[in-house]
Amino acid sequence: MTKPLEGVYVALTTPFAGDRIAPDKLRENVGRLNSTAVAGFLVLGSTGESVSLTDAESLALVEAVLDAAAPDKKVLVGTAREWTKGTIDFTAGLPARGVAAVLVRPPSYFRAKMTREALRAHYLAVADASPLPVVIYNMPALTGLSLEPGLVVDLAGHPNIIGLKESSGSIGYLEEVVRRVPGDFHYFVGSGHVVFPGLEMGASGAILAVANAAPELAAEIFRQYKTGHKDRARELQLDLVPLNKALTETYGIAGLKHAQDLRGFWGGPPRPPLLPVDDAASAEIAAILRRLGLLTS
Repeated sequence: MTKPLEGVYVALTTPFAGDRIAPDKLRENVGRLNSTAVAGFLVLGSTGESVSLTDAESLALVEAVLDAAAPDKKVLVGTAREWTKGTIDFTAGLPARGVAAVLVRPPSYFRAKMTREALRAHYLAVADASPLPVVIYNMPALTGLSLEPGLVVDLAGHPNIIGLKESSGSIGYLEEVVRRVPGDFHYFVGSGHVVFPGLEMGASGAILAVANAAPELAAEIFRQYKTGHKDRARELQLDLVPLNKALTETYGIAGLKHAQDLRGFWGGPPRPPLLPVDDAASAEIAAILRRLGLLTS
């Protein structure tokens, strides 16, 4: 079954000029990414440092992406806040154009009280109120809690909840969910480590931080897989793993942004308190990019 949002999405970084957001640089990044085979863009995700942005900054970045995205690229927006009404209100305040779906991570500051019942009530309230389709976001490494597969399956029955971005990288989690959700439900892997195995197990695509620095490689895994060239897709997956590990696990957002700089995108520094990478990290990132043929100088 072809799904309307399937494919590889870039979980966009947020460029800064000093401590100000730089929407013009974000437009340039999206303009360049338009020429690749990615399916679209996620703005205001974890990779976009969304928790370090004001609402006004967030909306300006959404406008920038909507302005720059090519007509064939879908735009997803992260809208989660730490309280239910805040999430509902921010979602309702998005521009009334061009947004395909919203991505909603669970509230986590009071994680000890985020029971199955509390999370279910939160997501149902958001989905009931949202004018846009909702994609659930499971990101235990940053939120400190993991949504139970059974809860995701339950929520998938809501007509306005259309998918899940699952960033733990667990194939076991995928197996528990995919076989029990409706056929039109979108399961996106959120880790560059498991794009190929995720597709093999029934995922409809991926939303990836590493795609900021290697969009052509990430999208090619999907293309080769969908055209029946699974051996080639598997080879490309193996190529992607060390880069993904360096940019998402070892060095994080600062390393990812540095890789963007090396490849001619606008990366720049993260917003404090995050720190830029040091010289040793810079050299390691450059070496990985060269091995993949993504950096020639």
